[in-house]
Amino acid sequence: MDGLEQDRRLLRALCEFTGFQPSRLASEAGLAATTVLRPFNGTSTSRLSAPTLEKLKVRFPAFPGWGELSSGAGAGAPAQRPIPEDMVSVRQIDLRFGLGAAYMDTEIVEDQAEMMSFPIAWLKMITPSPPELLYWARGMGNSMEPTISDGDVILIDRSQIDVRFGDLYWAISYGQIGMIKRLRPMPDGGVKILSDNPSVTPETAYDGELHVFGRVVAVVKSL
Repeated sequence: MDGLEQDRRLLRALCEFTGFQPSRLASEAGLAATTVLRPFNGTSTSRLSAPTLEKLKVRFPAFPGWGELSSGAGAGAPAQRPIPEDMVSVRQIDLRFGLGAAYMDTEIVEDQAEMMSFPIAWLKMITPSPPELLYWARGMGNSMEPTISDGDVILIDRSQIDVRFGDLYWAISYGQIGMIKRLRPMPDGGVKILSDNPSVTPETAYDGELHVFGRVVAVVKSL
């Protein structure tokens, strides 16, 4: 049995024990609904994280399945290896930010985020922001070619959300679609949304149509 199936069985057993539906289970534990719904339905692509499991344990301490979890027979996040002193963990944003065409989730599910380790010295050269304000995601699509390609690791700085300077790269949502684009403030108050791929037509957002998640400060490519 793989880890994702173990998580699914754990949550189904917990729902049966409590008599709650998955969304109620999540609400009771202070979690986003999708944090429980995805693994419960078998649609999650990552294991339940340690913070998620801890919140469920605290809210439902009488659930007998926790004993199986601690013994390694049940679901749960794998034990994490110590992080070297010269590395730091950065959370993933599982929004499937489309570089032009992928629908974004209704919320950021940080409890379910995958962690990736980055060298501290490398991060400090890129941004002075603390690691808790940095997130990574993977690009999808080709609208930002050649700067950002499909599958590239993108580092996002959430401390930067004020679009004052033109032609920087940003992780945004526009019309309920997640995008990574260049933004250019316009004299009429609009913000032009630009792609690096010349075949993609620019758009202009007005009056709160655009939500900025953070600035893209680095792109890691495979050669």
